Amino acid sequence: MYSYNEKDTVGKLVSNFWKISRVLRDTYDGRGSQRRVLTVLLKSGDVITQSALTERLDIQPGSASEVLAKLEAAGLIQRTANDKDRRTINISLTEEGRIAAQEAYAKRDKVRHELMSNLNETEQEELLKLLEKLTADYSARYPKKSRANA
Repeated sequence: MYSYNEKDTVGKLVSNFWKISRVLRDTYDGRGSQRRVLTVLLKSGDVITQSALTERLDIQPGSASEVLAKLEAAGLIQRTANDKDRRTINISLTEEGRIAAQEAYAKRDKVRHELMSNLNETEQEELLKLLEKLTADYSARYPKKSRANA
């Protein structure tokens, strides 16, 4: 367990952010995990292009291809050429994939609610405002390209 100076508020905050992020990351099994891909596909509707999926997951195209190949081999998704642009690949859930995605989404939703369950609605709204303020400042200070190397 990380120990920090009791007077170091910033250190305590960062330490707690890391702990919470680990819980959330474990729920997803990472940014480009199979479970996360399934939930993104479920929320996207019937079809999403591979490039849109890669952008939404914020992962490299090669990483997406690897995860998609595993999902396709497991019979959870299907990849088809786009009718309008043969260079574009459409991704869609199979019926088995839809069931797996719904289960993954339910598990993720449960963990999210459990994570915030000891805060009342007002506290959740306060925390949200503060986190949005931090996120906006962080995004302005560290544009996406420089964050990728952080």
